[in-house]
Amino acid sequence: MSSQGCDAVGKAVRVMFESGQLVLPEPRGGNTARRWAALAGWGRSDLAVARLAEGHVDAVAILAEAGLPPRAGALYGVWAARPGGAGARLERDRNGRPAVRGRVRFCSGARMLDRALVVAQPRPDGSSPVLVEVALDRDGISVDPGVWRADGMAATDTSDVSFKSVAVDRMVGGPGWYTGRPGFAAGGGGVAAVWWGGAAGLWDRTSEHLRRGGGGDPHALAHLGELHAMLAAAHALLRDTAYELDALPRGDHKVSVATIRGAVEHACREVIDRVPRILGPAAWSGDGHLAGQLADLQMYVRQHHGERDNAELGAALLAGCGR
Repeated sequence: MSSQGCDAVGKAVRVMFESGQLVLPEPRGGNTARRWAALAGWGRSDLAVARLAEGHVDAVAILAEAGLPPRAGALYGVWAARPGGAGARLERDRNGRPAVRGRVRFCSGARMLDRALVVAQPRPDGSSPVLVEVALDRDGISVDPGVWRADGMAATDTSDVSFKSVAVDRMVGGPGWYTGRPGFAAGGGGVAAVWWGGAAGLWDRTSEHLRRGGGGDPHALAHLGELHAMLAAAHALLRDTAYELDALPRGDHKVSVATIRGAVEHACREVIDRVPRILGPAAWSGDGHLAGQLADLQMYVRQHHGERDNAELGAALLAGCGR
């Protein structure tokens, strides 16, 4: 997608932020279902916009869990990917203050955001990573947008970002806090809600094409009905899990959230596979929004690691760690 697409997405998220649309109930606070419904609604409309909006509301929730207020007027992201152990490391700058150095991959909104929560390794000895807040207008930060070659999620300006001894604004929790906190699972459920919204939006668009065309053949209608059933089941599971998180806000919900992520990922894969078969090349190639959402969903849902995540879920279930 062109940089104009990135500009449009950035402006849309900024409008949502300035109008208060990104103010959501905190997860596990009694209104998790309403929070996830908002995330799903954003995904149903535009996955690229939803990706950045979800990153901001997740960052705000993380800060709240750490007892820290967000900086006024700042649009946030969470840059936590460490593929193959790559990423930022924590050091001391020449004034003895905490700083980050290194190259962080998959930084969505790299040139759109004001601040980011970045996972950094404090020492090279394998100690638990820490989460730090960095203002993105500081010297020593460079963005490499050329690394993202895919069409899917291109409008999110997902890039590699390099830090050269960039001062840390705030430490957010201690070593291991980011993944060990009770809210970590809730954040993963929120991402699944966005995936679900993207798949539901594709179902909406597909059904509109069929209506305008006078209805589909029996095969197309069978696919449409089966996709509806899958999405309805995944939606019910999202709702029930949201209620579970609110009922036990300090509980360990890793298995429950892994279950909904697996169920939603499966539904998304079916949508990605079946929608082009339902519509055929004419509708698919002629509807830019539908084609863009398909590409975006195919990329976005790969935050679920497929068989690897499902194997971890299976092992946890055999160990008696959940329903």
